[in-house]
Amino acid sequence: MRSVEFSPTQNEEEGEYAGQFEEDLIRRAFIQKVYFILSIQLVLTLGIISVFVFNEELQDYVTEQPHLLLAAFVITFVTMIALACCPNVRRKVPVNYMCLAIFTLAEGFLLGVISSIYDPMTVLIAVGITAAICFALTLFAMQTKWDFTVMGGFLLVVLVVFLLFGLLMFFFHSQVMKLIYCSLGVLIFSLYLLYDTQLMLGGKHQYALSPDEYVFAALNLYIDIVQIFMYILGLLGNRD
Repeated sequence: MRSVEFSPTQNEEEGEYAGQFEEDLIRRAFIQKVYFILSIQLVLTLGIISVFVFNEELQDYVTEQPHLLLAAFVITFVTMIALACCPNVRRKVPVNYMCLAIFTLAEGFLLGVISSIYDPMTVLIAVGITAAICFALTLFAMQTKWDFTVMGGFLLVVLVVFLLFGLLMFFFHSQVMKLIYCSLGVLIFSLYLLYDTQLMLGGKHQYALSPDEYVFAALNLYIDIVQIFMYILGLLGNRD
């Protein structure tokens, strides 16, 4: 009796190929959109930081108006929670863009105030180092066979321990502890940058973001880059 082997027909193979091709196009468009949004956020943030660092009158004005800092912090926290925890907010146009713009402006304001404490050259060096680290990590995330998307639970635990260590800094502050704290901050958020980049890339990674989550992906990458910048600035630490 002859055995019968079943194999995909030509139409089935063409359908699978077309489906995969369409999926790759959607993912590529998603990645381009995320990086376009992220680029606008970073350019806007750098512009705000530059204004604060090189404008002493603005620095004096903000120092005399502490309520502005409090308002910016509240706005940053509320918009971040809304975008991170409310899918209907981050997926609905134009509400998602408006919330992200408000978050970026408020975060840029806070970063500008913090950066103005430091010497301008220190800030420029920190920006350069941050750019180099983020560029290298992004290339690594795109090329490596290691799947960082499975590290979500581990990174969350590490982040909680890191935050608790930050609370101890209020009671046992020293230059050595500051150095350790900032170094750990750079390391942890570098891992988060790898994790969030691969979530955006999708492909063969175990977990991936939906193409509808372009605002959420840009928000994650932006926060990672900003945190790396802040901890590098803390490491350089030449205060006026």
